[in-house]
Amino acid sequence: MTDPEPKVGRHAAAVIDRPEPSDAPWRPSAGLNPGDRGFRGLARAGGTTVLVLMLLVGAFLLYRAWQALGKQGWSFITTQSWEPDGGGFGIAAVLAGSVMIAAVAIAFALPLSVGTALYISEYAPRRVKGWLISMVDLMAAVPSVVYGIWGMIFLQWKVLDLSRWIATYLGWIPFLHVDNYEFGNPLETDTVFTSSTFIAGIVVAMMVTPIACSVMREAFTQAPLGEREGAFALGATRWGMIRTVVLPFGRGAMIGGTMLGLGRALGETIAVVLIISPVFSIQPHILEKGANSVSALIALRYGDSTEMGISALMAAGLALFLMTLVVNFLASTIVARSRSGAVSE
Repeated sequence: MTDPEPKVGRHAAAVIDRPEPSDAPWRPSAGLNPGDRGFRGLARAGGTTVLVLMLLVGAFLLYRAWQALGKQGWSFITTQSWEPDGGGFGIAAVLAGSVMIAAVAIAFALPLSVGTALYISEYAPRRVKGWLISMVDLMAAVPSVVYGIWGMIFLQWKVLDLSRWIATYLGWIPFLHVDNYEFGNPLETDTVFTSSTFIAGIVVAMMVTPIACSVMREAFTQAPLGEREGAFALGATRWGMIRTVVLPFGRGAMIGGTMLGLGRALGETIAVVLIISPVFSIQPHILEKGANSVSALIALRYGDSTEMGISALMAAGLALFLMTLVVNFLASTIVARSRSGAVSE
């Protein structure tokens, strides 16, 4: 007696034809559609173009600076005077001035940027937050000449009292000392404090703050929500949560944003030119009149320079180009790592 054939219904057919599940992970197709290939090619071409342009700028500066560098050699880095058509010339004084102006700017911009970014991301009401973000972004778009005029006409005279107070009570610190200044002398004028590294640094700090603040604010807002709630669950105050969660998470962005601001401060030109009184010697006293920078030197001397003078200015520009390139590259690397969470605790 033969067994009856099994009844196969429409549902059974579907079960029989179903493929066996596989334990292998699913992998997307390696092929790209024409749109993806076009976008990838366009992005690659854009990145390559930027790199090529940077290399061409560096090669051009090196070519134009070769005459001056061949004449001066390594003494170009250590010489303070600037006499391309006569004696020696070098960038020691202006390079030191650029670094000092940038240091003063960062000293003011760092706490201001951190405080502003923390307030916007952690404390500001929702209806105010958008307005504050727009104002900070607008500050970054203000032209340098506007900051320079504001610093020269308004801020400089408002800061003189602060400069005098610092020189009076903190003048024992070498870089805050002011030569030929005597407290209480009725014949003493305020001109000794004008056009100083200190004032130029404050103006540059106002220009650096929006850049650093934007980078820090973006990192602070990305702090993990679970860690925030965990800190509150353990009884932490808002400041305790910020200190133990937000600040450690945004440490890389704080460093990177500050370095991006430093790169901007090192190359600032117009605002510094409008404020400083140029000198070609290393000025170690930041409160005292007289300062200089590499970018200001190029702007002030380019129009009336001879062939050797132009070559010397190109050499100064090459030094500034390399310095800012290194600073910005390091800053971008640190910011990229902080956004990926590599530096968070």
